[in-house]
Formats: sequence, C-alpha cells, structure tokens
Amino acid sequence: MNFTVGFKPLLGDAHSMDSLEKQLICPICLEMFSKPVVILPCQHNLCRKCANDVFQASNPLWQSRGSTTVSSGGRFRCPSCRHEVVLDRHGVYGLQRNLLVENIIDIYKQESSRPLHSKAEQHLMCEEHEDEKINIYCLSCEVPTCSLCKVFGAHKDCEVAPLPTIYKRQKSELSDGISMLVAGNDRVQAVITQMEEVCQTIEDNSRRQKQLLNQRFEALCAVLEERKGELLQALALKQEEKLQHVRGLIRQYGDHLEASSKLVESAIQSMEEPQMALYLQQAKELINKVGTMSKVELGGRPEPGYESMEQFTVSVEHVAEMLRTIDFQPGASGEEEDEEVALDGEEGSAGPEEE
Repeated sequence: MNFTVGFKPLLGDAHSMDSLEKQLICPICLEMFSKPVVILPCQHNLCRKCANDVFQASNPLWQSRGSTTVSSGGRFRCPSCRHEVVLDRHGVYGLQRNLLVENIIDIYKQESSRPLHSKAEQHLMCEEHEDEKINIYCLSCEVPTCSLCKVFGAHKDCEVAPLPTIYKRQKSELSDGISMLVAGNDRVQAVITQMEEVCQTIEDNSRRQKQLLNQRFEALCAVLEERKGELLQALALKQEEKLQHVRGLIRQYGDHLEASSKLVESAIQSMEEPQMALYLQQAKELINKVGTMSKVELGGRPEPGYESMEQFTVSVEHVAEMLRTIDFQPGASGEEEDEEVALDGEEGSAGPEEE
C-alpha cells in the first residue's frame, strides 16, 4: 500500500515526550527528577533528596550538614548499577549538580504546558483512494491502509486492526526495546569497567612480581659473589704459603753461595802466597773449610709440580645447568618464596665456613 504525506510532522509528538519523560524518572521515587539533580560518579542521576535518603539509610551515624561536628564521608551504592559511591565530609551536598538534566526538565515542563494544536490533526491519505484517510492497519500485510482498501481493495481478505491500537502497541514495544537496549549498554559498560580494572590489576601484579624476581636474582648474585670471594681468598692464602716456602729456599741457597764464593776467593789468594812457610800456616785450615763447605747439604728443592695451582680449579657446569632450570612456580605465594630465599641465603653463608 502506497500513500502520500498530507502534512508536515509536528515537532515533538506525544510519544517523543513520553520517551523523554521516562528518561527523566528518578529510580528511587519513580517521579520526575526534582531539582537539584545530582550526578553520581557512575554517571547516573538522582534527586538530591532521594540520594540523601539512600545515603542516610546506609550511614545512620553520619552527622548532618548542619551539625557542628565535622564528620568524615560515608558511602552507598548506586540504585541503578550498584556502583559504590564514596562521599567526602560534605556528604550528598558534595556531589556535582547535573545542570543539563535540570535544563531538560525545565524545557519538558514548558513543552508539556503548551496547548494542543488548534487545527484538527491531519492524516496520511491513501494513494489509491485519494479522499480516504489512512485509519486502519493490515495485520496480514503489516502495512497501514484505509477502510475502502479493506472493503473493496487489496486488503478485503486480510485481518485488520484500528490504527491507534497498533500505533500504541508498537510504540510501547519500541520503547521497551530501547529501555532494554539502554540497560544492556549499562551492563556492557559495567563489564568493560570490570575488565579495565582487571587490566590494571594485571599490570600492578606484574610490576610487583618483576620487582620480586629482580630481588631474588640479586640475592642469588650476592651469594655467588660471596662464594667467589671466599674461594679467591683461599687461593691467595695458598699462593702466599708456596711463595714464602720457595723464597725461604732461595735465601738459603743464596747465603750458601755467598759464603762459598768468599771461601773460594780466600783460597785463591792463599795459593798465590810465594813463601811456603807462610802458606803452610793457613793452608790446613783452608783445606778443612773447603772440604766442609763442599759437603754441606742444602734444603730440598721444590718437588716437580709444586708450582701448579690446578687443585683450585672450580667446576661450575652442574651449577650452571641447575641455574638454567630456574622457572616460575605456579601457586607459590610471594611470602613463601621470600622465606625460601632467606633460608637459602643462610645456608649459603654457612657452607663456606664448614668447608
């Protein structure tokens, strides 16, 4: 069914005003918002009086605004989304007013108070029957039509209903659908907010675990550094011990060499004495000294391999392989891991002393 438009639609029909009114209903008193309107942190609106009633019911011990005693803020849950609203010491009076909603309420009341259009409401006209108004709705074809179309035209075998009845029904269905869609959007927004909080919690927990991981590896590096220092100290002590022993032998051999050289020099000078009697007076003593010196046995030399320090070689392959197996432990709490690291540190510090 085709039809022509016989009028310009009026600005703001009755259904639009009804839909607007539904959006201006307070969820507490189920009446239109009364000024001033306060906006909650979750972006839902309440009458200040209703918000104060909910707040007082949730915080019965909170001091009123007129009290001389300064009290801390309280909290309550939004009746629309159950989001927790935390207030400061001013209570509900510290919430921000929603001037936009208040202005919309003023405009709505002004529009509602205007008289209806004086002229009779104009109707859509049927294209096939130009003088007939569109006044019924064909339920079979789901299109609006006129009475002549029902009696003589294409819709004579169809089931029809009054146009206002279908109009109100579909308006109501669309309004309910819009309400459900808005409620669904609120739920989706709540889920998004929860997931954003989960993301923030993941970041916070990851940052904490990274700090703990760095602390554990720093403690492990400290144990390795401590053990390395102990082994280096043991190596240095053994080195000093061997050096002192060899240097003592060097001094002993040096003293013998110096004494032997002096004796040889004295013997050579004596052999150069031209007078036999004078020579014989000191030759016997020199011969005895030379014989004694030649028979002196010095301390033993260092054994072969004495200079080797290979006994201080450290094997770290098994330790390196063990370190490569370090991995996360699912289910282990941070406090338990802290205690394990502390115990490992105590055992590591006691080990070198026992060795």
